[in-house]
Amino acid sequence: MNLTPFTSLTWAYQLHYYLCFRTHRRRQFFLSKEASLKDLVTEISRRHEYHLLECQAHSDQLRLLLSLRPDQAVAEAIQKIKGNSSREWNEMFATSPPLWARGYLARSLGRIRLAGVREYLEQQPAHHGYAGRVLPPVYRYRAQETMWLETAHASFDLNHHLVFSTFQRKGIFDSQLGRALAAYWIHVATKRGFAIDQLSVVPDHVHLIVRTMPRMHIEECALLLMNNGQHFVGKNFPQVLIEAGVNQLWQPSAYAGTCGDFTSGLIQKWLSEGD
Repeated sequence: MNLTPFTSLTWAYQLHYYLCFRTHRRRQFFLSKEASLKDLVTEISRRHEYHLLECQAHSDQLRLLLSLRPDQAVAEAIQKIKGNSSREWNEMFATSPPLWARGYLARSLGRIRLAGVREYLEQQPAHHGYAGRVLPPVYRYRAQETMWLETAHASFDLNHHLVFSTFQRKGIFDSQLGRALAAYWIHVATKRGFAIDQLSVVPDHVHLIVRTMPRMHIEECALLLMNNGQHFVGKNFPQVLIEAGVNQLWQPSAYAGTCGDFTSGLIQKWLSEGD
């Protein structure tokens, strides 16, 4: 059964990231010029369509709370901000390059902490009224061991809550199909360099918690999951799509929200108030 792959999605999203990088050899390039650095980074963010929620400049480092679109990767945003600010700062103040040290810190944040999102996924059977059934059409997965993701010169932890709905919200999944899809998705994630930490499948939609590398934007991750999942179901379980009367598995839309150990509101308040 041949199903047309998705190339783009309509999104509902809230993607917040805390970023920090330091000057080369911790030199105090911005001493008494912190306001100029904030203005420069604000302008660079505007040019590249990054939503800068908060910025805290120090003499030897920069801390940001940045909101991105699903098609914008953390690593690319950092590269743009560091590269443009280095060049323009050197032009403004005749500073000898390099301005920034190699590497960065990147953490995902959200309206809800990661623990709250995990609990929400665990409660999906009860939330949708399936918990009382003898054979509930639900499959839940939670990784027993953390898949290690790493890249050179960066410390990062990027957690995303994804939600995909079936086409026309048809009740396609049961626990058996959910288990098979989850196993295949874990294979895809391992091969493509991201991790699925948790997953909850109910008949007409799927929730996941995924961790990504900084170079991967969340739309790329979602398209990998949706297209590979659709191909897997069409090839191995075509009867479920035929019985549902659909010629595609998913709605061409998704939700993505970041989450982490701290909320965006808490970090924004901390950055706005300074140390």
